[in-house]
Amino acid sequence: MASPHTGSLNQSRELLRVETNLFNLYLQGKPFHPTVETLSLHRSENEEWVNAHFHIDPLIDSLEIEAISVYSHATREMVSWSAGDAATPMFYETQGYELVVEKKSDILLTFYHENLHVRQAVKPLGKMILSGVLNFQNEVGFTELELRLGGEAIFRLQLEIFPSKIDYKNDYQMILHDVNEQIYNLSFDFFRKTYNLTGLKETNHQSLTEYFTILQHVFAQLTQAVGRIKLAPHSKLESENRLVEASRVKKAGKENIAFLSKRPQLLAKDPSHGIIEVSGQRYTPTHLLETKRHVHYDTAENRFVKWVLVRVGQKLKDVKARVLQKGRVEDPELTRKINLMMNQVQRLLQHDFLNVGEMRQFTISLVLQMASGYREVYRYYLMLLKGLSIQNDLFRLSMKDLAQLYEYWCFLKIHHLLSKKYELLKQDIISVNRSGLFVTLDKSQSAKMVYRNPKNGEIFTLFYNALPKGDSSPTLAQRPDNVLTLKKNDAAAEYKYVFDAKYRINPGYEGTPYYEKYRMPGPEEDDINTMHRYRDAIVFTEGKGREYERSMFGAYVLFPYHDEERFKQHKFYRSVELINIGAFPFLPNSTSLMEKFLDEIIMDSPEKAYERSTQPRGTKEYYKDKMSGKNVLVGALSKADQLDAALKFSFYHTPLRNITDHKVLTRLEYVALYQSIRLFGAEGAGITWYGKIKDWKVVPRSAIREIPSSRGASDELYVRFEVESWVKRAEPIMPAGHGIYRILYTTDYMFNRTKEVSELRLETEEELREWREKRRVGKVRVALDREHVDLGSAVVGIEVE
Repeated sequence: MASPHTGSLNQSRELLRVETNLFNLYLQGKPFHPTVETLSLHRSENEEWVNAHFHIDPLIDSLEIEAISVYSHATREMVSWSAGDAATPMFYETQGYELVVEKKSDILLTFYHENLHVRQAVKPLGKMILSGVLNFQNEVGFTELELRLGGEAIFRLQLEIFPSKIDYKNDYQMILHDVNEQIYNLSFDFFRKTYNLTGLKETNHQSLTEYFTILQHVFAQLTQAVGRIKLAPHSKLESENRLVEASRVKKAGKENIAFLSKRPQLLAKDPSHGIIEVSGQRYTPTHLLETKRHVHYDTAENRFVKWVLVRVGQKLKDVKARVLQKGRVEDPELTRKINLMMNQVQRLLQHDFLNVGEMRQFTISLVLQMASGYREVYRYYLMLLKGLSIQNDLFRLSMKDLAQLYEYWCFLKIHHLLSKKYELLKQDIISVNRSGLFVTLDKSQSAKMVYRNPKNGEIFTLFYNALPKGDSSPTLAQRPDNVLTLKKNDAAAEYKYVFDAKYRINPGYEGTPYYEKYRMPGPEEDDINTMHRYRDAIVFTEGKGREYERSMFGAYVLFPYHDEERFKQHKFYRSVELINIGAFPFLPNSTSLMEKFLDEIIMDSPEKAYERSTQPRGTKEYYKDKMSGKNVLVGALSKADQLDAALKFSFYHTPLRNITDHKVLTRLEYVALYQSIRLFGAEGAGITWYGKIKDWKVVPRSAIREIPSSRGASDELYVRFEVESWVKRAEPIMPAGHGIYRILYTTDYMFNRTKEVSELRLETEEELREWREKRRVGKVRVALDREHVDLGSAVVGIEVE
């Protein structure tokens, strides 16, 4: 493990010196960040420092740069620097740096920065000095320090601020990319569902930046769509009539009859071979109309495609002109990309089917809505037309709060992991109004995503910055970043889990108490305590006056750390399995532990989900007693007509000798009827009817007159159960290779969830858990050691079919 530097390097040092003819500028501070050193951030594959952006720009001719010196990590001294030389990371978030500007004459020099707090930190110190401490908090990326003379900018220093907890060139750039990609994917999904709507109007406030940002994401698909159109362009068939000599006509149409009747001068007498007879005379035409048909592509749809491409080309020219404006820093890569796109547009416009006229009016035809290629061009046209209005600068976070960006990324990345396997039903991050498409992801607002599990149809919801309906805290307000709510089949309760994004990590410096406890980096202990608070403080109630129930089944910290394999040994990862509170490392390319855990809790049975959470002492004994209380008697019918009598007179009877333990009679609440295949056939077999026991009594068989005994009057004792009313199950419990010989006892919990008779024989906690887990995957077959469930003694196996 790397240790933070000690000794002289732990002191503030001069990092940058700029000498000019008007002033000298100095920046000093710590040349390293202890967390960066411990986690070995901002290094290349061979452990060399990455390059940092560094640029000095004199903005007036009278300002001369005399010398520039920067701190070198290699020599640990100040070295001379000139434009084009490499620079290493020196400036980090959350760390203070002292700026001193020493004027060489009494001039009106002021300091400017776009951030108000940074700008106000630098103040005059006497007549000849400007001084202040700059702290960029959690903001990273490029920043510009500007000096102004009499209000006019004369000097600009551009620095690159590096993150202190994540790698800048990898993690930070990938986080930005992921946030943009997920927002655009949601935007495109929104348009996929609405692109054929009419009445969308072009926004009057769309910027070139917004247009070019969207165009970059759809340009490849747009060109591919035009390529598909080229293979089968929309066309029209036109007919053209030409007057030619009759001998040269290959095929004459009926239109010649009307044509010749009005032009007798085109008829010549021909008594021998004339084909037209008029007043006894035969005539032959000297000239006829010949109809030729040809295909042309000058259709409204092709004019629309051309119009879209022309507009895109013009917009690209505008973007290029804006980029090349005087005073802007040239970006060769951006210029190359724009030129490439412009060339591709011009190449597409050379296709023959686009050699058409100008579009005079726009009509949404079926071709534009349904034809391959055309519908895609129309869809991308709508995207470009509407613009993308991003609230709170979500797409311009290169110099924004990195902690907030990490929080956004965690929510969107969880969504990405879920959307790969589960169907997104609804989201409210993307909305649309007259001025454009809006992204409402904001710390001050809430959002949610609703999914469906295609394997079992279960619905679950991911909330951002909000609690599910009914959840609250009677004491202090609680608002975790992300809450996943699972609604499982066969369970009334919802299972809720907190995933809280914390852009904090304790690097575990050697010699610190944290290192002595955990021996590795990990989340802050305060953040783990916050998870305990969330789980205990957030409760659910169905309304005023109702009792409160703890609703959060688990709470976890998401923190920036790469080494997932190493973190498996951390106490706060192992605690997830023990008490369902802990932490997961969560960064780009480090999401496997989180993804695996999400799959587990989504596929958990209600029993396993409940068992994950820490239960009050005595819970196990409580549920053991509850499961052992078998309160349902399932009785076999001895004759087919017994079913009709039982349903008609609302009772069931069975010999007392079948009930070996008479104490069970005091616990019974329900009775159900088993119809065997032998008496009722395959279609009528199973358990269909059940009812609540109103009363029971022991009587001789002769007292049961609703069904006369086949052996006549008998004094054998029977138990007669009076039923309040018989209820028919929505789906009968099927025999599936097993049956009930006499009677079987079970719980109403199992009776309400069972699909096959053999499942009623499951009794132990381990058997129930295995059965519920496997049934969530597919159909389950429970095998017993005997055909009749009540005669069997053991469960042989529980297998997925």
